[in-house]
Amino acid sequence: MQKTIDFNDLESSCHAVLEEVAESHTSFVLTRGRQPTAALVPYEDFLRLQKLSERRILQRFDETRARIRERTARFSDEEVAADVAADRRELAG
Repeated sequence: MQKTIDFNDLESSCHAVLEEVAESHTSFVLTRGRQPTAALVPYEDFLRLQKLSERRILQRFDETRARIRERTARFSDEEVAADVAADRRELAG
């Protein structure tokens, strides 16, 4: 279940809202005026969102590594090492 509460109203009912989040697993969208600005969610939901985010990041990292591997497959380790060494010499000036 999800509810909406304005920041000003939260100040006067903070304890009750936090109890409802923790005990009833109710999420609250915090608003300023009518604009949503933040959310209070049960801790279990927060952990689940964190895991989903981490999975997406790892998936994007794997996809990027695969693209790099595909684009650099034609270069040997020796060619890459030579390019890195040349770039280091250039940067050292």
